[in-house]
Amino acid sequence: MKTVLYESVDQIGYIYLNRPERYNALNKEMLTDLLEVISTVEQSDDRVVIISGKGKAFCAGGDVSMMTDWSSKDFYDEVMDMIEQVALKLYLMPKVVISAIKGSAAGLGLSLALTADYVVAQNDAKLGMLFLGVGLAPDGGGHFWLKERLGVHGAKQFIWSMKQVDGTTAYSMNLVDQVSDEPVINHAASLAKQLLLQPLTSITKTKLLYHHEQQETLKHYLSEEKKTQWELRQTKDHQEGVSAFLEKRKPTFIGQ
Repeated sequence: MKTVLYESVDQIGYIYLNRPERYNALNKEMLTDLLEVISTVEQSDDRVVIISGKGKAFCAGGDVSMMTDWSSKDFYDEVMDMIEQVALKLYLMPKVVISAIKGSAAGLGLSLALTADYVVAQNDAKLGMLFLGVGLAPDGGGHFWLKERLGVHGAKQFIWSMKQVDGTTAYSMNLVDQVSDEPVINHAASLAKQLLLQPLTSITKTKLLYHHEQQETLKHYLSEEKKTQWELRQTKDHQEGVSAFLEKRKPTFIGQ
């Protein structure tokens, strides 16, 4: 089964994360497929792109089972480099990108959603940067996206809280741009169709004017996140967090 699906309908590209049995948690295979699909979309005639998830969730984050393979620096570097490429390609894509969030968008899944120009959430979706639960810090540009939307202080508080907020609360925080009580993919498709009636060349020029100016800042955050995650991966708290998650128990952190 292909872990990322793509279809194009009337100049709207639909990218679907497709590991519903794992709530679309991202592993190395899925990141490889996602990068391949995004590269295809870059070359397509699509003018608007929607990213969503199959099943009950948008994306539950990075697959924790993959973290047990992170003892290999080569494996770690390959995965983190793919995450960086995904973030940069979506951020600099000369098309309007919409993320459509239902169910969980957590950790790396939330970072992925926040790459979009329009973040749309179902009102009962659950959004959170839950990296602290396994003794890690946000990656995938998560520090950058949260700073852009919440400011530095708000971003710190949100990351540290480990809270999951629903779509309505996320909208009130400016974490998402639109909230919907209908199936979110329908709302996103309606937004995409409205955008197709606008002067999209002008719209994407404005996007790229801002994003090209900010790309070095984003690259800085991605580079620092890569270094930070490797350092945190060596900590006892990270090892305890992963063990607790896999054993379905509450972790006992010691601050080391």
